[in-house]
Amino acid sequence: MTFSNPVYTSNFPDPGVLQVGDTFYAYGTNSPAANIPLLTSTDLVHWTEKGDVLPEVGKWAKTGDTWAPEVLRTDAGKYVMYYTASWTKAYRQCIGTAVADTPDGPFTPTDEPLICQDDEGGSIDANPFRDTDGTLYLYWKNDGNRVGEPTHLYAQKLSADGLSLVGERTILLTNDKPWQGAVIEAPEMVLNDGRYYLFYSANAYDSDKYAVGYATCDTPAGPCHDAPENPILKSSASAAGPGHCYPVTLPDGTTWLLYHAWQPVAIGSATPGRQMWLDRLDWVDGKPVVHGPTADPQPAPLVTG
Repeated sequence: MTFSNPVYTSNFPDPGVLQVGDTFYAYGTNSPAANIPLLTSTDLVHWTEKGDVLPEVGKWAKTGDTWAPEVLRTDAGKYVMYYTASWTKAYRQCIGTAVADTPDGPFTPTDEPLICQDDEGGSIDANPFRDTDGTLYLYWKNDGNRVGEPTHLYAQKLSADGLSLVGERTILLTNDKPWQGAVIEAPEMVLNDGRYYLFYSANAYDSDKYAVGYATCDTPAGPCHDAPENPILKSSASAAGPGHCYPVTLPDGTTWLLYHAWQPVAIGSATPGRQMWLDRLDWVDGKPVVHGPTADPQPAPLVTG
């Protein structure tokens, strides 16, 4: 079977993906009808709309401005969502948590934000990660570009229930490369063949300069080393500003990258907005190589081993 991009043609920015059994759950940035819209799929190609999984945001947050959700399944069988929202106390974004018994919710928000970093412009784009020994980590970005300050990608350990930060946080990367502009964001930690890779997006999200890069990391908490060949996914004739990616590794060992991108003739437009794309990611001599953005028909993922 073959497929062609985009795999979801309506607006669905910042996809965060969780696989439970045979189903993939994709959580996205807010739409006019949902704080956190949910899509489900069994093949990564065909997606079904499932409505709003976060009917109410936390008491600390403003309604109608929720970004970049991701979900972690804890050892206790609970599902913890990390989402970004506008803080009621200041012109800042913060990261909050919400909990559900099933991956399709509804998620019940906690009353207080998990991270705000008011002195660094706010906090956005949380990514939970479980290491091989079971230790949980959270990655995120301070919103420094909002206040004219540098942006950093942070790491910190999480408690076993996923609801508290533990120990000291570390800075993994800072926007110090010309292609990154004023922004690095959307961290995604991946373990492949015993090595840690931190994927991220950079530059202005509403431009064709937005792109994806990566760094290799010595441990889940760094230090991390930016790849000289960045960016590894950038605009093409068919997709503008590809970014906020989520790597998915299947039982057959292949890795696929879900990400959003604008139509080149509609950058920044609400319609159709940022559509969801899917492309193959190969590991070549220890480096991730993305075959995309690809608009031509290509073989579909083999989701069962």
